[in-house]
Amino acid sequence: MAPESVEMGVVEVAEGPVPTVPILHRTADPAPLGLAAFAMTTFALSVSNANIWGPGADAALALALVYGGGVQLLAGMWEFTRRNTFGALAFSSFGAFWISYYVFGKFVAVTAADAPVAVGVFLLGWTIFTFYMIVPSFRVSGAVALVFVLLTATFVLLTIGAFQSSASLTKWGGYIGIATAAAAWYASFAGVVNETFKKAIIPTIPLAPKS
Repeated sequence: MAPESVEMGVVEVAEGPVPTVPILHRTADPAPLGLAAFAMTTFALSVSNANIWGPGADAALALALVYGGGVQLLAGMWEFTRRNTFGALAFSSFGAFWISYYVFGKFVAVTAADAPVAVGVFLLGWTIFTFYMIVPSFRVSGAVALVFVLLTATFVLLTIGAFQSSASLTKWGGYIGIATAAAAWYASFAGVVNETFKKAIIPTIPLAPKS
């Protein structure tokens, strides 16, 4: 019996090369889940940074551990099973971002004098990571690329705002963060609707070249 295939291409069997079937996924697409977890946690923190609802930071801290952190980390692990390197790296990393945000907020004691540098360094590392993830995002879809472009802008503003102790820059970072959350929610919405209906109902502007 010829081995079952999970990728396009050919397999070698005793009778010679034969065409294989299209990719067969046994794991549901975890991207809408990961995007939703990222969006909700980002929204809660951003409304606080924008000084719209200050207590949003408390909600963000709780979400950071469970939804933005734990669930998004799971989404990243499931992306590994689907051989999606971009999704695995993005969701696993941002899941870790939210868990580390929770740890930073709950357990790291920083003096008021050291806080600008401590927070700034934390955000700077994530700014660099998010910036270079823009490049592969342009191979995914316009919706996903928009999330990474807006998130990079958010991190840049928050990083500079932290180093300079600038409430104004942090506030603008909050506003762009809300836009980032909206873009992530849209991508999640499109993903779950299109996957459920098995056709492209909500546009995402696919950018990967057709094979």
